[in-house]
Amino acid sequence: MRCDRIWRNARLATLAPGRAGLGTVDDGLLACRDGLIIYAGPAADAPPGLEGLQVEDCQGRWITPGLIDCHTHLVYAGNRANEFEQRLNGVSYEAIARSGGGIMSTVNATRAASEAQLLAESLPRLDALLAEGLTTLEVKSGYGLSLDHERRQLRAARALAAERSLTVTTTCLSAHATPPAFSGRPDDYITEVCEVIIPTLAREGLIDAVDAFCERIAFTPQQTRRVFEAAKANNLRVKLHAEQISNSGGACLAAEFDALSADHLEFADEEDVRALAAAGTVAVLLPGAFYFLRETRLPPLDLLRAHHVPMAIATDCNPGTSPLTSLLLAMNMAATLFRMTVDECLAGVTRAAAQALGMADRAGTLEAGKQCDLAIWNIERPAELVYRMGSSPLHARVWKGS
Repeated sequence: MRCDRIWRNARLATLAPGRAGLGTVDDGLLACRDGLIIYAGPAADAPPGLEGLQVEDCQGRWITPGLIDCHTHLVYAGNRANEFEQRLNGVSYEAIARSGGGIMSTVNATRAASEAQLLAESLPRLDALLAEGLTTLEVKSGYGLSLDHERRQLRAARALAAERSLTVTTTCLSAHATPPAFSGRPDDYITEVCEVIIPTLAREGLIDAVDAFCERIAFTPQQTRRVFEAAKANNLRVKLHAEQISNSGGACLAAEFDALSADHLEFADEEDVRALAAAGTVAVLLPGAFYFLRETRLPPLDLLRAHHVPMAIATDCNPGTSPLTSLLLAMNMAATLFRMTVDECLAGVTRAAAQALGMADRAGTLEAGKQCDLAIWNIERPAELVYRMGSSPLHARVWKGS
């Protein structure tokens, strides 16, 4: 398929900043050359010089930016259906984690799997996302918790992009839990993360950012600060699992380090939100985990809106708390559980999600100069993408123009 193309007779949801709502264009045209958008707007205003491009008739279909899942743990082995059953019987997530389950259960299964096995188990999850218009995916490590095992997980994540046509970014989440070899010595493990794991993985080009789990069942703000300082020393941006189970100071710490995003945020307060706004940090909301854990405390949506904090939505695809492989369902959950609007939901899986990955300069909107990543839909109005449950109206997915 040629990369130099025109899509005409289309309705566009450009998501371009500065335009009202979704930045819709009814009689739209989008042109691509060398994998980049060169025009997206009204057909009547299309510039000259588009001759010779392959023409695609959209027949009135909608085009949005390709969807972006900016928070996943997609590469892992095994599953935790047994823990799901325990929670149904009244055992809390925190109690399961403290008894040796939770993250460590997946660590054991992931360590036992080869890179080829990790790739094979992860591809079906990826394919489910691709079938709904995904073009960019973030994958975190954090189920290896040693240099060799983290490296294996990240290599499998990078291999996804060789097996399928999409952009994959990788995040080091070695500060996810304390592994058995460091039982009772979390500070020593953080030293290993900061002095060995992060520098080595950065040197090998396997990571684009660094994340941590700052929570009472994981790592303290002081330990997280050390991780962030190590990331900064290795020229890596940071993200953070923050304020999911309690208000532990993670959001403010993330803002202090100009984090790309702070994720979960159910227990964030106004001080946290003000700090995120001042830092330009994106709030990544994860309704799948909220639903799966049967949480009741909502993220502070009104505060986030009032302080104009960009809100992204992601699947949080992981085996323990959000085995979700549908961004469309994540949007529906964000609308029904968090009361987010259609416009907020669609921006959350495009423009804001790109910002949460530090990719706002090349993805997330339909604008000249951006990578030509598109989702073309058999819908009458964008609200259908948030309204549907269990079916995908995707007509075509375009990555880098083809």
